[in-house]
Amino acid sequence: MTTQPDWPHDLHLDLRGLACPLPVLKTRKALAGLARGNRVMVEATDPLAAIDIPNYVRESGHRLVAAETGGDIYRCLIERL
Repeated sequence: MTTQPDWPHDLHLDLRGLACPLPVLKTRKALAGLARGNRVMVEATDPLAAIDIPNYVRESGHRLVAAETGGDIYRCLIERL
């Protein structure tokens, strides 16, 4: 069992078990509902999430603050800009 990183965040998205494209779509929807400067921590088990989510964040102009893969879980912290 991996432990959750101690990243300060305003919203936690548990997307474990969801397959592509749902992790990116749900991340996009969550970011749209946040105020600028707020952060969302995303956890996903879809292997493509580690590629798709950072690409979406970069293309949408938000900021990927941190990311890690532990076991089969990809975690990232995104700041809405």
